[in-house]
Amino acid sequence: MSDKIRLRFAPSPTGFLHIGGLRTALFDYLIAKSLGGVLFLRIEDTDQKREVEGAADKLIEILAWAGITFDEGPHIGGNFGPYIQSQRQDIYQKYNKELLAKGEVYPCFCTEERLTQMRAEAEAMKKPPRYDRTCRDLSADEAAKRIAAGEKYVIRHKLPLAGEIIVHDELRGDLKFNIADLDDYVLIKSDGVPTYQFASVVDDHLMETSHVVRGEEWLPSLPKNILLYKSFGWDAPKFIHLPLVLDKNGGKLSKRKGDVAVEDFRAKGFLPEALINFNALLGWHPAGENEIFSITDAIKEFKIEDIGTSPAIFNTDKLDYLNGVYIRKKSIPELIELCRPYLAENLALTSNDFKKTDEFIGKVVSLERERLKNLSEIGEHTKLFFVDNLEYDKNLLVWKKSTPEATKVNLESLFDFLDKIGDNDWQTKKLEESVTAWLKSNNSSVGDYLWPMRAALTGEKASPSPFEMADALGKAEVLDKIKKAIEKLK
Repeated sequence: MSDKIRLRFAPSPTGFLHIGGLRTALFDYLIAKSLGGVLFLRIEDTDQKREVEGAADKLIEILAWAGITFDEGPHIGGNFGPYIQSQRQDIYQKYNKELLAKGEVYPCFCTEERLTQMRAEAEAMKKPPRYDRTCRDLSADEAAKRIAAGEKYVIRHKLPLAGEIIVHDELRGDLKFNIADLDDYVLIKSDGVPTYQFASVVDDHLMETSHVVRGEEWLPSLPKNILLYKSFGWDAPKFIHLPLVLDKNGGKLSKRKGDVAVEDFRAKGFLPEALINFNALLGWHPAGENEIFSITDAIKEFKIEDIGTSPAIFNTDKLDYLNGVYIRKKSIPELIELCRPYLAENLALTSNDFKKTDEFIGKVVSLERERLKNLSEIGEHTKLFFVDNLEYDKNLLVWKKSTPEATKVNLESLFDFLDKIGDNDWQTKKLEESVTAWLKSNNSSVGDYLWPMRAALTGEKASPSPFEMADALGKAEVLDKIKKAIEKLK
């Protein structure tokens, strides 16, 4: 493992993990592991007002569920801690004083009211709402007097006033920015807490971060970051700005348009393998054509140069497809455990203890496995297996142009035939073969017998085949339900 390759995932503990955050964490992980490096977790909690209690622990848990683990972090330690920014305030103050002594930053005493008025005036003139640098040239003596008098102030970065800066993104190459378009932005807030821009640069330097992976929306901040590194006299890490992730209509992913929290996807029954596979494809283009791969496979193939720059589309149909693939890769015992939480309501519908066993649930899961896109669907799809007393209109039993009287006679004949089948032959394939042969020998219409059988067993128009249902339910319950159907037709 190379200590020279060090990547960080640095979320804010402000709630659930956004699906875009999972993608960033995944690309951090893939780069670190493919290059034999270190991945560490840093909690950026400088925005105390937005912090949600317990969010950091939940974030670590959901990432571990997804298969992303860390080599260092607040939960496991390491040589570069503390890994929580609120515990690093002394460090930030030290480096703030260093920049003040070098004249690279300055205290700004402008009130919020003045800044609000200035922004409004700029917007009215259709100009960018930049700070007008009123406090930039205050003498050190005057600034000290105002600080001593108790005036509130922030610390701003004293950027160059003209010229160009060329910055480098690992995916896009060199990018040129006009310095005059940049603002003397705030590094330290009036309460002494650093902004993200300041704290992240200090921490990435001290924690020896080699690569910074973040979304394309952070590109406008890159020149500010590089200029701050220059103010300190430090070398900057390599920056990788991942392409935007858009919904199918080309808009921004948002809670209003659907699930965006990883926890939401887990609750719906998406498997971690599918989410990882899907997120890896949001910007990364593997060399081969195979799109089904594990996180271990991805590490072996991953190259930074294979990351694209065009927006990635969050196609939920593709995610459904991938999840279905991984569901079908699971063994029946695995699926029984995974599906049990989603079958709780169904299990409450039956007084039959056998239907709560792994044997019965395994049969149900086996029938539904090919049709599932996510695990939560198992509940609605299989309710008919667990209901002891089906409620349905007797006309559901009648096939097309048949009559209730004829259907009753057919079910009575079918009951007698099924009653003679031995337990060893009560299996889907054997049931289908024997019933089909019996109908053929009697020149009977398949629909006139199998449709009422299906309706009697399920109480639904659409369901698995009557033979699959019969196999799962068992002989005793099948005969009981057919008997009840006959009673309905009297």
